[in-house]
Amino acid sequence: MVTAVPAEADAIRAGLTDAAVTDAAVTVVPAGVGPAVAGAATARLLALAEAAGRPYRAVVSAGVAGGFAGRAAVGDMVLGTASIAADLGAESPDGFIPVDELGMPPALLGGGSVLPADPRLLAALRAALPSATVGPVLTVSTVTGTAAGTEELRRRHPEAVAEAMEGYGVAVAAAQAGVPFAELRTISNPIGPRDRDAWRLREALAALTTAAPALR
Repeated sequence: MVTAVPAEADAIRAGLTDAAVTDAAVTVVPAGVGPAVAGAATARLLALAEAAGRPYRAVVSAGVAGGFAGRAAVGDMVLGTASIAADLGAESPDGFIPVDELGMPPALLGGGSVLPADPRLLAALRAALPSATVGPVLTVSTVTGTAAGTEELRRRHPEAVAEAMEGYGVAVAAAQAGVPFAELRTISNPIGPRDRDAWRLREALAALTTAAPALR
């Protein structure tokens, strides 16, 4: 389980008190904020575990996120069907061009800007968290904070349910290592004009604690 900050990791650990999930079975690591540091930290952890002869069986990017209004409400759990690098590409007079459309070989993109969750892992998490909202989760390096930015993301990714900052980086590391990947998020705020007073981090962290036993 790879989170961005210690508070998210602590919330997940608080939900792993059941004897069926031991510290030996689940590692929870706060890797840092953003796709680059999350991807680098995940790749290192996976490589060290493989070299030690104890490879991880799965990787889950987890933490709080912003939710698209009408798709994922504050306090909701979200399971990503895919992690999408939403701002990886180029600007043009005709609008944003995703990196996949810039003519680069797929191998250089780590599999493309859309990395699907592992079907079996996602199915297991959906069975354990039946109330979770399911859909693509966007990964951005700059959190959306305007109405115009929100509408642009809605237009380009009409099925997306949430926005976070690490999932795609973790997914690339998992894909490179051949390890199943999924993304689990809980919603702390609606995506849109930045309003810290409207954030409900406590509720989102509590939802992470509630979701943690799904790792069984």
